Formats: sequence, structure tokens, C-alpha cells
Amino acid sequence: MDEVLAWIGTLPFALAIRRSATLYIFVNAAHILSFGIIIGAILPLDLRLLGLARAVPVAVVGPYLSHAAAVGVALTIATGFCLFSVNPLEYASNPAFLTKMTLLAVGVFNAGLLHLTPQWRAAIKGGPLTLRVRLSAVLSLMIWTGAVVAGRWIGFLLE
Repeated sequence: MDEVLAWIGTLPFALAIRRSATLYIFVNAAHILSFGIIIGAILPLDLRLLGLARAVPVAVVGPYLSHAAAVGVALTIATGFCLFSVNPLEYASNPAFLTKMTLLAVGVFNAGLLHLTPQWRAAIKGGPLTLRVRLSAVLSLMIWTGAVVAGRWIGFLLE
């Protein structure tokens, strides 16, 4: 595994980011903005699924915010991999990084699982917000908040 991690550190974009503080700042900013897209979409959607802002139809905001969050996840993964490539051996042993990656995977799994359910399909057609949908929203709030905290924690554990 160390060989794969070391190889990642030799990729051209990893070398470019490592050599340029300006490029690193821009990739880091893009990563933070990407995570902002996720939180900016997921937080209001989850709160709506939990019953807040009842005047806003889930059928209107659900598909839009879900799509926005998916775009945010894709951008976060791409920019995060670029940042990871700068020092993959150190990140791979960082407990906060590993926690964040786990929460990211669990968050994507939770969203994917919800989107496959008939309860979600009914909700975005104006149907009831079932216990299954609400539980997924509670989990989502906890998972993504935890991912933000873990992400901020990473820098404090780097050697």
C-alpha cells in the first residue's frame, strides 16, 4: 500500500501543487467551496425533510438540492484527491483524515440508499415524509457535520 501511496505523490498534478503555494491555495479553496456546496444543499434539504419550512415543497427543492449536493460531492472528491496527493503517506495515517473519508463514504451511502427507496420517490412527488425519510435526514445532518469537523481536525494532527 505504501508503494501506491508513494506513486500517488509522484503524479504530475501532485508535483505541481506541491511546488506552487498559489496552486495549493486555489485547490484548497476549491475544496472548501465544494464542501460548501454539499453543506449548502444538504443542510436545508435535511431540515426541510425534518419539517422545517413546510411552505417549501419537497417536490420542488428535493431534486434540485440533491443534484447540487451530488455535484458538490464530485467536486470535493476531485479536489480532495489533489490535496491528498501532495502528501499521501501522511494523510493516509491521519486519524482525522480517515474519519472524514469514512464519514464521506457513509454520507454518500446514506443518500444513495435513500434515493433508491419508494419513500423518497413519493416524497419528491409531494407525498408524505415518512419515518424512513426523516431518519435518513437526521443521519445525514450528523454525518455531514461530522465530516466538516473531521476535515478541520486534519490540520491539527499533521506532523
